[in-house]
Amino acid sequence: MVGFLRGRARRRVLAVVLALLATQIGSLVAPAYACGCGALIPDTARRVGVSREVSVVRWDGTQEQIVMRLTVDGDSDRAAWVMPVPRRATVQLGDPALFDELDAATAPVHRTRHHFWPQDGDWPLVSGDGGPDPGAPPPGAGVGAEPPVSVVGRQQLGPFDVARLTATDPNALGSWLNTNGFALPPRLTTALEPYVQDRWEYVAVRLAPETSGTALRGALDPLHLTFSADKPVYPMRLSRLARTPQSLGLYVLAPHRMEPASGIGGERPRVTFAGRVTAKSGPLAELAQGTPFLTAVGQEFPAPALIDGDHVLRRTASDTTFQQVIYEDRLRKVAGVPAWLLTVVGGLALVVTAAVLLAVRRSRRSRRPVIPPKPLQPPSPVN
Repeated sequence: MVGFLRGRARRRVLAVVLALLATQIGSLVAPAYACGCGALIPDTARRVGVSREVSVVRWDGTQEQIVMRLTVDGDSDRAAWVMPVPRRATVQLGDPALFDELDAATAPVHRTRHHFWPQDGDWPLVSGDGGPDPGAPPPGAGVGAEPPVSVVGRQQLGPFDVARLTATDPNALGSWLNTNGFALPPRLTTALEPYVQDRWEYVAVRLAPETSGTALRGALDPLHLTFSADKPVYPMRLSRLARTPQSLGLYVLAPHRMEPASGIGGERPRVTFAGRVTAKSGPLAELAQGTPFLTAVGQEFPAPALIDGDHVLRRTASDTTFQQVIYEDRLRKVAGVPAWLLTVVGGLALVVTAAVLLAVRRSRRSRRPVIPPKPLQPPSPVN
């Protein structure tokens, strides 16, 4: 009976292990349909994921530009990226140096802050390993008169095959992708319906490495989109298809400080930098001409399915500047010795010295000879 129970337990453990293994293998081959801005569709039965996405939105009041760079990883050697845009867009390659300059311009300021009493990590309160804390003109009227999908432009930009599409039916984009060897997921077709209703257009990009058969990995060349816009908007609706938490990192260039109008289903957007561009030359200075105020926004989406719209950007009440400050706490020392230790030792020395002096004084008092009082003389007799 005991042997039977042990064998049954082993079979249960083996079943759990096999189930977990199947889950892991399934996650490796599962395609990724959404990134922060637009949708990324891998080749059939392959996987490609966006590990990082950085975008810049520039808006001067009438025209919007989006420069975005994707860092991808996976086993697919081909993929398609689809992005809705409110107006007809022109597409060109962006300058990768732009993002390096943005990183430098918005980097936090490091400052040293001294403390008197020891904190965790200072002797004698040392704990842990002392390492760092693992702490972005509607098409003509008359839907019935238009073809369900139309390619209004196509161009080759480096490794990218870029097509600009109009569609009057969400399935039209799927037909175009199918013709080019990619299957449009049903969930993505449904997610595109609001853009079709609002008569947006699409930029569809075929991604392929320069060497045939090589998987898509690393930072791709940036793409630079330009279109007219009554208000700045960063498309985010397709990110609701993501199955894992999403992070947004967005730079905004405008005449004034900007902010998202709402959270669109994520955590509260946070400003990580706000200030005027000081660069005099380079791609950042060129892009910032006429839109000198730079705002960097970060946001987390723990549950992407709650995303309910696109980010509409608006001007803030004032152009208050902001820059993150990272403090490095250091223990205050005197000649290499912690000041608190000197204070404690000095205080103890004073106490000991006072105690010794008091004891010596009492000892001296106890050693003084005792002079007996003189005896009283009897009064002289009176004659």
